Amino acid sequence: MKQIAKVVVDVPVMQTNQPYDYAIPPQLKDRLQKGMRVEVPFGPRQIQGFIVDIVDEADFEGELKEIVGPLDLEPVLTEELLQLGEDMADQIYAFRIHCYQTMLPPVLKAKYEKEFYLTNGEQGKGIYEVFQGETVISWERALEMAALPLLLEWKKKGLVDIRYLVKNKAKVKKVTVYQRNLEDLRIKEEMEQLSKQAKSQRSLLEILAEIEPGAMLTKEQFREQFDITPRTLQIGVEKGWLNSQEKEVYRDPLKKHHFEKTDAKILNEGQLEAYEAVKVTIDANQHDVFLLKGVTGSGKTEVYLQLIGDVLEQNKTALMLVPEIALTPQMVRQFKGRFGEEVAVMHSRLSTGEKYDEWRKIKRGEARVVVGARSSIFSPVENLGIVIIDEEHETTYKQEENPKYHARNVAIYRAKYNHCPVVLGSATPSLESRARAQKNVFHLLELKERANQQDLPDVQIVDMREEFQNNNRGNFSQILQDKIQDRIQKKEQTVLLLNRRGYSSFIMCRDCGYVHECPNCDISMTFHMDTKGMKCHYCGHEEPVPHRCPKCQGNQFRYYGTGTQKVETELKELFPAARIIRMDVDTTRKKGDHERLLAAFGRGDADILLGTQMIAKGLDFPNITLVGVINADTSLSLPDFRSSEKTFQLLTQVSGRAGRSELVGEVIVQSYNPDHYAIRYAQNHNYDGFYRQEMALRHQGGYPPYYFTTQITVSDLDEKKAQAKIYEINAKLRNKLGPKTIILGPSRSSIARMNNRYYFQLLIKYKQEPDLHDVLKEILDQSQKDNAKGLYISIDTEPVNFF
Repeated sequence: MKQIAKVVVDVPVMQTNQPYDYAIPPQLKDRLQKGMRVEVPFGPRQIQGFIVDIVDEADFEGELKEIVGPLDLEPVLTEELLQLGEDMADQIYAFRIHCYQTMLPPVLKAKYEKEFYLTNGEQGKGIYEVFQGETVISWERALEMAALPLLLEWKKKGLVDIRYLVKNKAKVKKVTVYQRNLEDLRIKEEMEQLSKQAKSQRSLLEILAEIEPGAMLTKEQFREQFDITPRTLQIGVEKGWLNSQEKEVYRDPLKKHHFEKTDAKILNEGQLEAYEAVKVTIDANQHDVFLLKGVTGSGKTEVYLQLIGDVLEQNKTALMLVPEIALTPQMVRQFKGRFGEEVAVMHSRLSTGEKYDEWRKIKRGEARVVVGARSSIFSPVENLGIVIIDEEHETTYKQEENPKYHARNVAIYRAKYNHCPVVLGSATPSLESRARAQKNVFHLLELKERANQQDLPDVQIVDMREEFQNNNRGNFSQILQDKIQDRIQKKEQTVLLLNRRGYSSFIMCRDCGYVHECPNCDISMTFHMDTKGMKCHYCGHEEPVPHRCPKCQGNQFRYYGTGTQKVETELKELFPAARIIRMDVDTTRKKGDHERLLAAFGRGDADILLGTQMIAKGLDFPNITLVGVINADTSLSLPDFRSSEKTFQLLTQVSGRAGRSELVGEVIVQSYNPDHYAIRYAQNHNYDGFYRQEMALRHQGGYPPYYFTTQITVSDLDEKKAQAKIYEINAKLRNKLGPKTIILGPSRSSIARMNNRYYFQLLIKYKQEPDLHDVLKEILDQSQKDNAKGLYISIDTEPVNFF
């Protein structure tokens, strides 16, 4: 009986969103599985696709094309991930193929070569005929020999495995290992024949006499343990004293780190209540969503660790998500210290190879705890026991590119599928999550005290308008200068946050007011002190600083804005003896920079840590007693209904860095809007007061969580085409949607031109709109025809950014 595979294909233009039927060739019958990638004929060419089902009956009436062959020996997507991809595509108006590709590490999306290797080196009769005495055979050679069906069979038995070699990037890391190739008697003979000058060769033979015959050592081990150089090893191979071969190893991004083993701490009353509420659902294999609202320093991480410990005892797995910028070495140390080798870490600073190796560890069940940023929610874990999202209010959990998923929604989906709890943790939960807890959709748990029983730090607000009237034109108020000086004398540490959101450095001609803009985008270029150049942060265009104004030929330029570099220069002038570490995008470009700078601050190598948002989270150093926020209100002026919420969250989070151990903490917040309610509530650590006032304002303005929102953006190189399209979509929506649905726009996007493309947008606000899903699907299908002409339509459900 013929087997039929349903395949979602990767067609780049008219992307097809439903599976196609392909016949499975007889030699691959019962050997292909759901979740494998295959090569299939599509039109005149061969393309990749994912098998989403295997059935006996085809839906297609005509003659079926056959699958060319598999691209994997085992499924790369689990049944759960296949189902998730299908449902996700439907809910966020994405293409299934994009959803599946997002779930895989980058190496599995690239063009690569593959090879098979023997897992134990033994060659039975059938294996010898295929491998012909070698330990490795390329995929192409296996295809020529028509040996793929056999190799699939041997893979199931664990006799062979596959590795990927991306062109110019060997994907499986291999090291050369050396093994002795001489009997004891031969070693003596070789030594007798050596001249007295060949001292290093004699040393090598002496070492070989000591080594066990089957032992394998790398170059590094020979050098570190016996002081033997690579050149001497090469001579040993040439003379037949040593065999050398390639051996596969995992890349370990944390191999240079030693993690102290930690034990579970005794939980306080609040922690214990929260822990027990979640544990009941773990033990009962029951799905529930908990919102763990705990003040900064209340010991949320310890609750997470103990819940994960319980899950592991039941032979289940755990997913722990943290925002990219909070994935600090400290956070990793806490998890590695508790669970050791059980932990895989996934984040954007890993190399492609490291990501692939961590993914394989998870796939093979060697790592049962995944700690990672947004995309690690798609880790191929089986038998999931808990999903935890720390700092759940962070907007970085929403992906800005297609597919535009929110990790919180994916977490809830996966937890429902696996009948397990989700814990959303934050000191300042998003209004959406807090409102759901109020309606009992989520289960609210609160930690109201710091774990060390210390009070929350005292927050003082400085009115910068008064400083300006007192002729202080700098970035530091007098009181903040005095406090920094005091901490330097006491040998305590200070953290200074520069709230850069919505504020960047630009240059302006003093004679005519000309502002230097990017030639590709409608936005001023940012001035960078370190490169002495101008850069556009939207399209990447760079150019040197102009010497003359292009408009009036004047040369009087004024530099506006408060970049971290400019503030650092001012700090050095005010405190010449202070040791300063600056942390921003420019100083953390290279791999390991982030960690190196934080480790130096933790050791006490600096008095002041100056940085952007990346220092507001996850830092837990006992010696920080002063936190200064240089410009609290820059994010209040953004054209975004969430700007007050984001400001309140940032100020609360950064205040929480102070006084986390025995020493008392203090916070100074500088502002030109000192009476703004977001700043006042943050001063008093009053989340509930802020929540009530902000909810009243949202209700008045008709914004989330009282309404759902969907944004449609149209872009094209031709401004008129983009404009015509958004008006056409607007007319269609107004015609088909109910009278209670509100449509704002269409309008130009706040940055109307980016990378020479013109952007227009509209926003749909609704409470219940049964027809919206079908209308948006229709627009999406139509958009594929427009894409071929260079016009792009993007649909974003519950957008987090509006500019």
